Amino acid sequence: MQESGTVHDGSTEQPDGTTESDELRQLLRGLEVFAGELPDFDPSRAPGTPVELFTRWLRHAIRAGVREPHAMTVSTADSDGRPAARMLILKDVGPEGWRFASEAGSPKGRQLAARPHAALTFYWSSLARQVRVRGPVVRESAEHAAADFLARGAGARAEALLGRQSRPLTDPVERERALAESLARVEREPGLVAPGWTLHTVRPDTVEFWQGDRSRRHTRLRYVREGDGWRRELLWP
Repeated sequence: MQESGTVHDGSTEQPDGTTESDELRQLLRGLEVFAGELPDFDPSRAPGTPVELFTRWLRHAIRAGVREPHAMTVSTADSDGRPAARMLILKDVGPEGWRFASEAGSPKGRQLAARPHAALTFYWSSLARQVRVRGPVVRESAEHAAADFLARGAGARAEALLGRQSRPLTDPVERERALAESLARVEREPGLVAPGWTLHTVRPDTVEFWQGDRSRRHTRLRYVREGDGWRRELLWP
């Protein structure tokens, strides 16, 4: 009887000759996408600005029960042009752009200081809808940043006040001790604001709305900034 073993790519070979990589590949290809009833999207009836359409789609996602519909992937690049991405929460959206917050000393904060451009991606899987926002990033005033910071929960403020995001953690006990001390400080000084807390606004050059379709006849509508207005164009799926 043939025993399973390790093949050259590091995966385990099964008795039937298949590998874990083969099984995973088949599993991925067999996963269903665009399940359930999907919303309609008629781009000819889209409003004149991307903020208006985004607000409609976001409210639809909230009504549909999408979990964390305000979560988005924020993509940046470092000084060498190497990309990085992480999930953040949208703080606000309006005519000036899409807004999020970060600590100036964090990796994303340093990357935005070196290259003040970002891409935001929203994906509401149960609706098969995606929104992509790209453009330069501007820092909002210290007053606006302070207001955003003070609107956070006590635990979130205490963690931010530590100023250690993304640094190596060698002792979880030390983290708990430092966080407890920071929480006590927040209670003593409720108006305390982390000095590096920064509110960023992406002022988009382009915003794309993507509506998925089971037959892959996806609808893509892109808004392109032109002066003080927007041009709309359809894209091939």
